[in-house]
Parts: sequence; structure tokens; C-alpha cells
Amino acid sequence: MVSLNDHRMQSNGHSSAEATWIDRLSGLRELGWRTGGPGERRWLERYPEGVPAELAYPQQRLGWLLQQAAERYPSRLACCYYHEQLTYAELLSRAERLAMVFVREGLRPGDRVGILLPNLPETIVALFATWIAGGVVVSLSPLMVAEEVSSLMKATGCRFVVTLDVLSPLVCHGDSAPELVVHTTLAGRLTRLEQLGYAWVRFQKVGFGSVCPQARVLRMEEAIQSVSQGREPNGGGIHDPAFVLPTGGTTGHPKAVTLSHHNLIAQAWQLSHWSRGHHGEETILAVLPFFHSYGLSTSVMMGAALGATLVLHHRFHPVSAVRLIESHRPTMFLAVPAMLSALNTKVLRERKCDLTSLHSVISGGAPLPAAVAEEFEEHSGATIVEGYGLSEASPVTHVGPLDGTAISGTIGFPVPDTDARIVSDSTDETVPTGDVGELLVRGPQVMLGYWDNPEATAEVIRDGWLHTGDLASCDENGFFRIVDRKKDLIITSGFNVYPADVEETLRGCPGVVDIAIVGVPDEERGEVVKAVVVVESEKSFDRRAFEAYARDHMSAHKKPRIVEVREEDLPRNFLGKVLRRELREQHDGMSASEEVPSAD
Repeated sequence: MVSLNDHRMQSNGHSSAEATWIDRLSGLRELGWRTGGPGERRWLERYPEGVPAELAYPQQRLGWLLQQAAERYPSRLACCYYHEQLTYAELLSRAERLAMVFVREGLRPGDRVGILLPNLPETIVALFATWIAGGVVVSLSPLMVAEEVSSLMKATGCRFVVTLDVLSPLVCHGDSAPELVVHTTLAGRLTRLEQLGYAWVRFQKVGFGSVCPQARVLRMEEAIQSVSQGREPNGGGIHDPAFVLPTGGTTGHPKAVTLSHHNLIAQAWQLSHWSRGHHGEETILAVLPFFHSYGLSTSVMMGAALGATLVLHHRFHPVSAVRLIESHRPTMFLAVPAMLSALNTKVLRERKCDLTSLHSVISGGAPLPAAVAEEFEEHSGATIVEGYGLSEASPVTHVGPLDGTAISGTIGFPVPDTDARIVSDSTDETVPTGDVGELLVRGPQVMLGYWDNPEATAEVIRDGWLHTGDLASCDENGFFRIVDRKKDLIITSGFNVYPADVEETLRGCPGVVDIAIVGVPDEERGEVVKAVVVVESEKSFDRRAFEAYARDHMSAHKKPRIVEVREEDLPRNFLGKVLRRELREQHDGMSASEEVPSAD
């Protein structure tokens, strides 16, 4: 096994703090992740036919994943976006040439490259170019505000950023500008009406000036064309960091999951075998955002492993998604429940649509209501199953079997080479079958750790097991069910929202005496963010100013959709901790007329 510490220290001369973090991660990785025997894994007896319990994983870095797809299927469409199409051979060529540009501009092995893009062909090019050049991708979300982007860039030491022209102000905020900005644009590819809107937004964001006056700036297309020959994938260890994404605490000291090359290749192999996809024949509707590990692994990684065509769109919209399904005939759809709900209610109930090309739909990110799944299955005829995961596990650990034996309300079985236990909170001992406890998992897809945060890593990975913080049960047939969240994490439309982060930000709003953030049920989004705001006087509190403050200081998915204003104190326990469960119960008891939605 290549030493992560040796490779990174020799090539980068990292600080002693970073070296300590890497040493800790290496030690965690050396721990075994298999259970003692198959008797502890009752789900294996009911694995779908043709899905092995154990896999042989390529001992390669991620650049190889695209390389092998291009060698096997050079002329097959790798991705399509509006009228643009790239074959696997073309995609590899562009990635290798952009990798050469990165190296020419001074990228060293282990350097971090921020990618701030929606789902575009350029996103896939930038991802693989970074890995081929030996860099580490830092995932910057278009949903972030400038403060969040700046904080994550500083914490990870991003030197280069690849972004969209209209998003460039997010990465060139204050003194946080990177050394190099490579930018692309949607101009010229959208519909005529969309072009007008895009031009107006670009003018408002950038004006007539440079996209980032503080940095060296390159246009991606010109940069790629400036080199005639690409770069072979950079050498290095398979356990080196490859992908860093925030998972909470993005203000102050961000907590960011760090996934290795091996984590992501293992996940690609697990998912491609579980999907029982036909190599070189599948087409995936890729509308889950690539800046999250769910979209990255289920679309980009699994897609490359299968030699699949990715049908891209820069954002999910129900009408656009149906149009793409009818015109491009995808066979697989990776989704969150909010997407399926929106398709049902906003399109499929209104008119008959041809979704018969879909054979598999996997939903994750939030609990999938049975009614939503049943209705979408009626419209499409596809097999719909629910999965489970978390960013710390690349992210998929469980998926329902796609052979028709899945049980509604369960998250199915652990994927190949993945172990799971349900343990008691008090003893960490495995609980009896059917009992509820915390879900623990381990497998080759479990993260290296949190970036530059060995203490937080040691809290969640103990004795080789990743403590998910979710309460679950496992029945006698090996089907797992998520019962509740141990933590107060809110999942809205598949995005994680951490109440403490939102509270910390909104406490800075004038007029706010105290605040608590909770998640409340929502049919379309799974949950929405609710703010319970304590003020001195309800009459003098400026709700519009509060909502404007939220809009300016946090990502759209974090903003409260429901705001309750009160003068009385929040319910707390004897230690002073806010009783969020009591607030959720109070919300459940409110009438619709008492709820005040945000103006957004």
C-alpha cells in the first residue's frame, strides 16, 4: 500500500499540522473493515442474483476511470447538454489537455482545485483534469454565498478555481481570490429566452470587466485549445485525497469530508454492480448536482464505470426533466424524493408522458414516501427503490434490491463489501434483531476523514466503524430501516442543513434576541427549514429585513421557509440546550393559519 503520508509530504512539503492529520488518517485506514464471518451479514442470503458480496477493486487513481471508459467505448456518447455532445474519446482528450494547462500554470501534486460549477460537460472535464494532474478537487457549491466559498477555500488552501462566469464573484470575494481562475459560460448554449436572462444576470454580476481582476484568468475553451497534447495521469497513491466537500460548519472552521481515489473507485464499482447495468448501453439522467457526493458517485463515477451516457442539465426542473427523458430515453434516474414528488404533481398528473425508457430509479437523500414512489412507478413502469448514505461514505452504504424484492419504507441492504451494525447508544453493543439503535457502517467507501480535523474524524470513526448518527433497525431478513436522526440534521430536497450553522448566522440579524432552527415535514421537499425567532417586540420586528439578511448571508436551501416570531423564551433543558423536539411538536400542533411562510 502506498503511504499517503510519504507521497504528500515529499511532493508538497505540508505543514506539521497537516502531516499529523495525514498520519491519523493513515492509521484509521489500516484498520480492518470486514466482519468476522458471513453469519453476521444475514442480508447476503437475499442479495439480488448476479450481485456479488465481494468485489475486486482496480488499484488505480481516478484518472484511470475515464481512461478505461475511453479505451472501451471511444465513440460512445459520454455526455450531452442541450445540443452539445462529447464522446468518451473527446471527453478524455479535453480532460488530459486541461490537466496539462493546470501543470503548466504551476499545479503541484496534492494542490487543491476548487470547482464551482453546475452540471455541465466542463464540470466532468474539470474533475478528471484535476485528478489527472495530481490535484485534489474541493467542491464549491453554486448554492453557497461568497462568505461560505471564501471560508472553505481558505481552510483547504485552494490555489486554482474552475467556475462559471456568472459565479466568479463568489470566488473573487475580498482577499480570498485564488491564483488562477479558469472560467466557462452558458452563453451560446441556452434557448433564446434563457440567453436573454443569462446575459442580464452576467451583466449584473460581472458587468463589462474581468471575471476576477485579482487573479490570473483563463477561458476554459481557449486554455484547452492552447495545448495540442494531453497529459498522462499523474502517479501517486490510491489512498491520496481526491475530493473534499463541506458537510457543515462552513462558517468559521469548515468541516469537510475527504474522500480518496480508492473511496470513489470502490463506490463506482459497488454501484455499477448493484445497478446490474449493461456496460456500454445505459443512459443516466444526471440532474443530481455533481458538487455533492451523491450526484458525483451515482452519475459521474458509476457512469464512467459502466460506459454510460450522461444526460446533463444545469438544474432540476420538472418540465425540463420530462422533456429530457422523452427525448434522450435514459434508462436510469438517480433522484431525491423531492424530484419525484415534483414530477408527479407538476407534470405527470397534468398530461400523459412517455417515461417507459426508465428501468431503474434510485431515491436517496431523504425518506421516500410510499405514495410518491407508487405514483411515479405508475407513470413510468420503472423499478423504484430507496437507498441510504452519507457524505462520509462516498456516500452510498445501502440500496434496495432492484430485482423486485425491495420492501417499501426500507433502505435495502448494504452494498458489496459494506458491513453494518445497529448498536446501543449506551454500550456500543449490537442490539437484538428488530431493535432500534445507532447505525454503524464500514467499507472501502468510508472517507479518509475530515480535512485537517483529526479530532472530529476520531469522533465518528471508532475502531474502524463510521458512526452515522442515525437511528435504525434491521429485520430478520437483513432489510434496514431508518427510524430517526440522532442529530438534528435537516434534509431539504436532498441537501443537508445544520441548525447550529443557520442559528449562528441569523443571530447576527438586528432585532433577533434568540433563535432556534428545526426541520418540519414538507410533502415536496421532505423537510423545510423553520426559524423560531425570539424578539423583544413582535410589532417592531422587521420580517422583511430578517428575510433579506438570510438571503444575503446563506445558501438558498438553508434559508428558513417558515418563520415563527415570539416574545417568550425558547424551551430549554436544565443544561440550557434548546429542546428542538418540543418545537417540532409545537409546530405539528399549529393550524395552517398560524404558520407564516417566508416571502421567498
